[in-house]
Amino acid sequence: MAAKKTTLTASDETIVNAEEMRTDSASEPVATTENENNAGVTAAESETPAVESAEMTREGENGTAAEASVANGDVQPVSEPEPETAGEENMDATEGEPAEDGVDEEAEDQSAVESYAGKSKAELVELFEKLLAEKPIQSIRREVEALKVAFYKLHRADVEAARKAFAESEGEEAEFVPQVDALEVKFKDLLKEYRRRRDEYTANLDHVKEENYKAKLQIIEELKELVNSDETLNTTFARFRELQQRWKDIGMVPQQYVKDLWETYDLHVENFYNFIKINKELRDLDLRKNYEAKVSLCEQAEALADEPSVVEAFHKLQKLHDEWRETGPVANEYKEPLWERFKEASSRVNKRHQEFFENIKREQVHNLELKDALCEKAEALASHSYSSRKEWNRASEKLLDLQKEWKGIGFAPRKDNNRIYERFRAACDKFFELKREFYSGIKDEMDNNLKLKTEICEAAEALRQSEEWKKATDQLISLQAKWKQIGPVSRRYSDAVWKRFRAACDEFFERKAKHFASVDGEYEENLNRKKALIEEMLAADIKTGGYDLIKEFQRRWSEIGFVPIKFKEQIQKQYKQAVDRMFGELRGSEHDRSITRFKDKISSMKASGDKRLRTERDRLYNKVRQLEQEIGLLENNIGFFSKSKNAEAMIADVKAKIEKAKREMNEAIEKVRMIDENKEQ
Repeated sequence: MAAKKTTLTASDETIVNAEEMRTDSASEPVATTENENNAGVTAAESETPAVESAEMTREGENGTAAEASVANGDVQPVSEPEPETAGEENMDATEGEPAEDGVDEEAEDQSAVESYAGKSKAELVELFEKLLAEKPIQSIRREVEALKVAFYKLHRADVEAARKAFAESEGEEAEFVPQVDALEVKFKDLLKEYRRRRDEYTANLDHVKEENYKAKLQIIEELKELVNSDETLNTTFARFRELQQRWKDIGMVPQQYVKDLWETYDLHVENFYNFIKINKELRDLDLRKNYEAKVSLCEQAEALADEPSVVEAFHKLQKLHDEWRETGPVANEYKEPLWERFKEASSRVNKRHQEFFENIKREQVHNLELKDALCEKAEALASHSYSSRKEWNRASEKLLDLQKEWKGIGFAPRKDNNRIYERFRAACDKFFELKREFYSGIKDEMDNNLKLKTEICEAAEALRQSEEWKKATDQLISLQAKWKQIGPVSRRYSDAVWKRFRAACDEFFERKAKHFASVDGEYEENLNRKKALIEEMLAADIKTGGYDLIKEFQRRWSEIGFVPIKFKEQIQKQYKQAVDRMFGELRGSEHDRSITRFKDKISSMKASGDKRLRTERDRLYNKVRQLEQEIGLLENNIGFFSKSKNAEAMIADVKAKIEKAKREMNEAIEKVRMIDENKEQ
């Protein structure tokens, strides 16, 4: 039958080039092909950047749908289609346990298996039920496989434990028959339900593909009818566009029909374009416009080599490829050079993108190594035993530094990121839990110390208005000594309670200083009295009066009170020299007499037996320990006096007591040494 010629009206002359409806190759599919639908995620969606296909063909050549897609500038790789039930064969290998090679070794599957580590069988069954109830059946293959591996790992461990227990208690291991596991029965039922839904989905998917195939055959029939149409060109093109859009909207078809279907569709599209015979001038104009557009796309693609952001450059390249596919054809002599230019620019961007992600992966592996080292340090801190708050605080500072360092390190590989974080967090949690236990143990002790120090504060506050200067001073000194002996309190109250106690002491001693400073008229008399006392001390027979006489002089000196400030150091120096002279004279004679008497005493005790010597030695040793404590207490008291005004006299008295105690302690030590030497003889 002869084809009817399409009538070209005046309005038809304004129509755009008909080949604008096409891509550069009539063989390029307009709709998504079977291979494209089964290829998985695109390069833009995956972590690995797209690379150019080794199967890339020249622009305009016929080929399969996947080849045509790559040939026209789509740099997204087309992988082999993954069966929709991939990984399910092993699930059907046995009724219960997975086959030996049933675990997918891909990183994502391995990550899924690791995510169920630590779960019990009951928890795994519950997760399986939830998975079936909440997610589409076609999207849970990896989760089901991971659940199965995790469940039967636990199940085999339970059976093996039961087998060993049977062998130990009842005899032959070959006679062991495992008991029915209710959880395994339930898990198998869930697997059967999963397979039923999966098979139902697969069967329904095959039916949809068949219907899509029939719909595309119908579109081809309608394309055939277009060449016999006597409608105006505008109307014919409108119908042609509608058929193209319908073809795009139809989904996958059975794999065995893909190639023949596309070849038939391509043939009738070519027939349509040959039939309409587009006006040559309009076509040339359109080809020039397309040439300029594609040159611009090449320039934009080449400029992406200088884009600072590698990821942004890759995304922009994908958009340029979309625009390239949507741009109409160019003259034959420009097709190959333009495409090669655009492909070369794309390759540079893709190479940068690939290197960028490889660097990220290397950096993530390095980050994992750094985080492993931090985990080891944190675990070492958590496993160490600390006995004081200072040690705990130092360790806490170290752990906080580790946490700060952790935050400065980037992500680890995705499959390891959660695991390494949980390891570090577990070490930190363990450390701070042990620290809480330590502080809860000393809290009661600190509370009791706070109670004791509060009582001392109350006692000091009761004395701060006293005018019994000597008595109140002695009592405050005693309170200060008690304060030193009490342990620490909580940091929350430490400063407040100390300031309270110090304020009470300072108030008293300031009042005392003001009181004695107000008697300025007595200073000159006090100076004369002290001078007279020094002359009396220099003339005294110290060997006759002994230490009691010195103490009496010291008492009289301390009762005289203050002297004018300009004579203070001078008179104090004269007094000290007089006291030192008296002690010097007394020490020589007194010490010699004491040692001589003690030698006679040792001889007497030795004649009576070693028991008396041991008793005397213990008494002297205890006296040394007691004098050491008294010296320490007196030295602490000097620290309190030094903070008070005009306390020189009291300090001098305390220092004299310290010197006396030291002499007595040295003499007692010498006597102990004498006893030890007599024992050895």
